[in-house]
Amino acid sequence: MRAAVFRQGSIVVDTVADPVPAEGQVLVKTLACGICGSDLHAAKHPRQFAELGRRSGNRFSMDADRDVVFGHEFCCEVVEYGPRTAARLKPGTLVCSIPATLVGETVQGIGYSNDVAGGFAQYMPLADKLLLPVPNGLPPAGAALTEPLAVGWHAVQQARLTAEDVPLVVGCGPVGLAVIAGLAIKDVHPIIAADFSPARRALALKMGADIVVDPADGSPYETWQQAATPEGYVGTRYAQLFGIGPQQRPAVIFECVGVPGMIQQIMEGAPAAARIVVVGVCMETDRIEPFFGILKQLNVQFVLAYTGQEFAESLHFIAEGKVDVTPLVTGTVGLEGVGGAFADLANPERHAKVMVDPWS
Repeated sequence: MRAAVFRQGSIVVDTVADPVPAEGQVLVKTLACGICGSDLHAAKHPRQFAELGRRSGNRFSMDADRDVVFGHEFCCEVVEYGPRTAARLKPGTLVCSIPATLVGETVQGIGYSNDVAGGFAQYMPLADKLLLPVPNGLPPAGAALTEPLAVGWHAVQQARLTAEDVPLVVGCGPVGLAVIAGLAIKDVHPIIAADFSPARRALALKMGADIVVDPADGSPYETWQQAATPEGYVGTRYAQLFGIGPQQRPAVIFECVGVPGMIQQIMEGAPAAARIVVVGVCMETDRIEPFFGILKQLNVQFVLAYTGQEFAESLHFIAEGKVDVTPLVTGTVGLEGVGGAFADLANPERHAKVMVDPWS
């Protein structure tokens, strides 16, 4: 089969061995696979990516010196079943899966594995137990966005939101947009979103944000204060100590940028007792001043990925029209275009999500 292979720092199109499904596996044909920001980072800093994966418990056990086929946001078509595996779904059925497969009781990740090709290849060996049929005639490109939406939905679920909370989403790339969509599903308003990019702010509104802020023109935290502060609120320490007058609504701030300095910046801008949910993946050493967290009694929580249930829920949110993911897909490339798409995605004004069609 053909695949876009990451090899010694470059993306090359090459022929690799066809996967042979083992017992409990299903051979699937990849129809659409999104390019994730984590793919960009793994390609730009492969040794750092591999080393951090090793140090953090081998969740991503990639060897930077060996070939790897990226791609973990995919929709596929059932081709055939492995030996002694009941054919639960008919050939041709569109399916999604969390990016992992099973060999016996061993879980193998898909997307950063040197041994199992990801969605930038024409075929994959997925686990029958993990396959979810795509409902309601949802097109492959829409179904492939299940995985990134599940990341945002998981962050929203982990935030333990109430109807009184006022959320602020800092960063409106694909992760921030997924968080905004999750907040809209949860019906927690007003949703405030901040990004320097005009294109990303426009997408934030389409995904459900009520207020968007350009940090170059004004503080997202001041905008949050205006939205969360009721008439008659008295912010003096005396009034707060004795609970005098109407109270400010609680803050939940989602960090969706993932670059050094963002957590500290949010801690400085956040109101007292804010909950900070870190969704952006920072791959570098960062620095914070704990005094801000202590003085303000901030709660900082880190989140990753999703549960199987949240993944399935995300697929149905898209298929049932609760989330319109159409505006997120801003380009489609074949395998020959993957390398160029990696470069193009560095410009937030040009693309949000690029889909790879391994057959075009």
